[in-house]
Amino acid sequence: MLKVGILGVRGYTGEELIRILLKHPRVRISYLTARLDRPVPIAEIFPQFKGRLDLYCENLNLTKVVQSADLFFLALPHTSSMDVVPALLKAKKKIIDLSADYRLNDEELYETWYKVKHKDKANIKKAIYGLPEINRQKIKKAAFIANPGCYPTAAILALAPLLKEKFSPREIIIDAKSGYSGAGRKPVDDPFWLELKDNFKAYKVDVHQHTPEIEQELSKLAKKRIKVTFVPHLLPIERGILETIYIRSSRRSPVTGHRLIGLYKKFYKNSPFVRIKDEGEFPQLKDARFTNFCDIGLKISADQKTIIIISAIDNLLKGASAQAVQNMNLLCGFKETEGLL
Repeated sequence: MLKVGILGVRGYTGEELIRILLKHPRVRISYLTARLDRPVPIAEIFPQFKGRLDLYCENLNLTKVVQSADLFFLALPHTSSMDVVPALLKAKKKIIDLSADYRLNDEELYETWYKVKHKDKANIKKAIYGLPEINRQKIKKAAFIANPGCYPTAAILALAPLLKEKFSPREIIIDAKSGYSGAGRKPVDDPFWLELKDNFKAYKVDVHQHTPEIEQELSKLAKKRIKVTFVPHLLPIERGILETIYIRSSRRSPVTGHRLIGLYKKFYKNSPFVRIKDEGEFPQLKDARFTNFCDIGLKISADQKTIIIISAIDNLLKGASAQAVQNMNLLCGFKETEGLL
């Protein structure tokens, strides 16, 4: 039985990790942390776990952490994981980091987009980008995983088969919509709620911090520099991401819609959590919410110069916690789908 710890459980991703791992037959949750005035039973924070998990949640103590578990999920805020990772790696613990601290290979890029100096540059190159459908074999051999962001997961999975086929886009536009849980837990008196009620808005237009992550991974797939225009929006619903992606070319598409769908189905034939829609069908949020699936639909425009891809995921699951467990399954030699179906 694998002993796992979760550092930073009070947010959405920590809560989802507990829920998933309690059903996983191969693991036992052995340590929980959060910023607290005093240690409290986890059921005091999340009443739904009463009678299901008899653990106290406490402030992070690195000395105690390294003795408590074999593998750690870091559900910490961005810029906090780099304070913890060096000690865990030194203790030879397996790590799955759900923050952005180790996703970008270039520390200068990280510092530009996240506005802080990176404190652990020595370990950036040790992290494997944890998108199983793209890096499955690397993940199996890894000990340290940088779990992808939610928007990048939906975007990269939608674009990977095309870019691997050396399709040369003139322009890629990603029009993304997310439920409000992507912004993290907010206090009930936060003005965020009033701003969102009965509203729908774009935010961080063309300056969202997930942009360099998307471009980095797409460039690796294409083996050349890929730039995107990325515009995220907030929906007045709790969870789910739907992205409509436009890939424009100066030439007519060399394939029909039917052949394009066939190419995608072949690319993902061994990926249990990617579902490709048939011709004329497109994903909806309700298809993917509360699952670890990414659903993808495709269409070629009438002039055959624009490929339209629609992808849908649950931002808290495939975009965060369930994908983290999928990564755990791979690096620990468990069945990839274990605890997730």
